[in-house]
Amino acid sequence: MKSFCKTALIGFLTSFALGQDAPKKTVEEEKPAKPALGKEATVIMSTSLGDVHIELDSKNAPITVENFLKYVDAKHYDGTIFHRIIDNFMVQGGGFKEKDGSFRKQSTRPPIKNESEKTPSNKRGTIAMARTSAPNSATAQFFINVVDNPFLDYPNNGGGYATFGKVVKGIKVVDKMKSLKTASKNGMANVPTESVTIKSMKRMK
Repeated sequence: MKSFCKTALIGFLTSFALGQDAPKKTVEEEKPAKPALGKEATVIMSTSLGDVHIELDSKNAPITVENFLKYVDAKHYDGTIFHRIIDNFMVQGGGFKEKDGSFRKQSTRPPIKNESEKTPSNKRGTIAMARTSAPNSATAQFFINVVDNPFLDYPNNGGGYATFGKVVKGIKVVDKMKSLKTASKNGMANVPTESVTIKSMKRMK
C-alpha cells in the first residue's frame, strides 16, 4: 500500500509541479536551437533571496543550453518569479511575472527537443527544463532539484526531464526558497506566499 501511495504521489507531483502551459503560437516556425560550442558558461541568477551561480552543461545538453542562454541574453528571466515551490522536491520559475497580485505568462520561443536520454541524473542542485506531458515541449521554464529525484530521469515520466547544469554557488539560497510557505494562488498550487523574484540573469564574465 505504501508503495502504491508513493507511486501515486510521484505521478501527481510530476504532472502538476513540472508542467507548463502550452507556449503561445508564433507567426514564424523556427527549428530547434543548434548545439552550443565553446567552453562551459556560468550564469549568475540574482534573486530577491540572494545570488545563485549555475554552471551549464553544453557537453551533454547542447540544444538545451543554447536555448536557455538565448533567454538569458534576451533578459527574458529578468523580473520573472519562482511560481511553484515544493519542499523535498524542486523550485520552479522562469515563466511568469507578477503584477498587482496577478501572474502574467511570458512569451516564449518555440519548444526544443528533449535531451534527457543523454543528460546527467536529476540530483540535488541540478537545473532542468520544465515541460508539459509532451516530451519535446520545453521552452523557458526551468526547475532546480532540491533533493535527488532519479524518478525524473530518462525514460521515466514520458521521457524524463533534461538536466543542463548545476548550482555551483548559492545552494543555501535555493534551500531558503524550498523552505518558504506556499498556498494556492491564481489557479496554481504550491505558490510561495513570499514572492521570490529573479532580479537578473546574466552570464558570468
